[in-house]
Amino acid sequence: MSALPQFVSKKQNAPEKIPAGGRRRDFSEIYRQFSQERAKEQASRCSQCGVPFCQVHCPLGNNIPDWLKLVSEDRLEEAYRISSATNTFPEICGRICPQDRLCEGNCVIEKGFGSVTIGAVEKYITETAFDMGWVKPPAPERENGISVGIIGAGPAGLAAADILRRKGYEVHIYDRYDRIGGLLIYGIPNFKLEKTVIERRRVLLSQAGIRFHPNFEIGKQATLQELQNRHAAVLIATGVYKARTIDIPDTSLTGIFPALEYLTASNKTCLGDRVPEYENGSLNAKNKHVVVIGGGDTAMDCVRTAVRQGAKKVTCLYRRDRANMPGSQREVSNAEEEGVEFLWLSAPKAFAGNGKIEKILTVKMRMGVQDASGRHSPVAIENSGFDLKADMVIEALGFDAEDIPAAFGAPEITLSRQGTIAVNHATLMTSLSGVFAAGDIVRGASLVVWAIREGRGAAESMDRWLMVQKAT
Repeated sequence: MSALPQFVSKKQNAPEKIPAGGRRRDFSEIYRQFSQERAKEQASRCSQCGVPFCQVHCPLGNNIPDWLKLVSEDRLEEAYRISSATNTFPEICGRICPQDRLCEGNCVIEKGFGSVTIGAVEKYITETAFDMGWVKPPAPERENGISVGIIGAGPAGLAAADILRRKGYEVHIYDRYDRIGGLLIYGIPNFKLEKTVIERRRVLLSQAGIRFHPNFEIGKQATLQELQNRHAAVLIATGVYKARTIDIPDTSLTGIFPALEYLTASNKTCLGDRVPEYENGSLNAKNKHVVVIGGGDTAMDCVRTAVRQGAKKVTCLYRRDRANMPGSQREVSNAEEEGVEFLWLSAPKAFAGNGKIEKILTVKMRMGVQDASGRHSPVAIENSGFDLKADMVIEALGFDAEDIPAAFGAPEITLSRQGTIAVNHATLMTSLSGVFAAGDIVRGASLVVWAIREGRGAAESMDRWLMVQKAT
């Protein structure tokens, strides 16, 4: 008689989490790392199923069952080699991917037994690899003498740079910010992703010979055409930053901010920068009644940041119910533990105040019929209005692309109906020969893991195109 599968006898155990009372006081990551024994135990729960849905639902197609098995056998260096073969930044994905919606949410043992804690094991593998010195700069076997330019030092741009450097290209990355990492640095709070994790990768990429050009904005320091003249090919990986706003009365009141402006001020402060708007209290939630409008992961970042800044009360206002919110349920649970109040099926109707926000006129909603995307559309309930006190409002409603042709000085570049850059989806080349695009600037606001995948794919396409040009 064969032994029972490990997931039957061993329960799911996530990494130890700092208690809510303690983690409310600082911005440190809230999850501790697995011990070797715990990582081995949890990895052994993988059923090694014939069709690995965890891998199927991973945008990167990570060979998850393979490296779980290797961890369970204490073959950690091999596990890291397999993990990093498909993922440029596994230490980042292990921390911030919404595994409950991707790999773990599709684990075949999830129903009844609890999924394998894939993200925590992925983080453990890579942190062990860094500790053991297995992670090396992406060094090419030989230089090919071809220069490429990348606009944007976020996850898509950095992933592409890693691949291109391994192939022997001279890689230059241009970014508007003073630090490398894009939204990984300025958009994601430390309690999910400490910035030393990004800096560690930046050092490796620099050691590999990748050249960074911070404080460099396309359209100001150089046009897109000028970059094309400098390089054999160019990748646009700028992301999308234009905040969506809500169309209701009195949005001009002070105390109403877009999410990224708020998060950037907080992250810069945590990095030691002086931020006048934070210091004078306008972008600081301390002692305020804070209301965050939205239900995605950015909204969760905002509410949890406000808690740590010492807000008097933090409320998340979302027009749909919990089951229909786009954000990670794990992040919602973390926010609830930290004292955030969620008002589901509630939507703002108007802002009110005497020059400064004082309250939100709010209406109750119900779930209506499904829209074209399959989600239920919220419908306002008559005579259900109520007032919600607010000293500070943060709009976390998503992002759109800026006016790319105007910003880049490239009126000839073709856009999609959504205002993002249109590409040939087989090659990721834009309407301009030799100019490629990847990440949110093509897809629209999305997950970091998708940006990594598309950055890697763009690098491969650029290489194929450049090799053809070289041969002709």
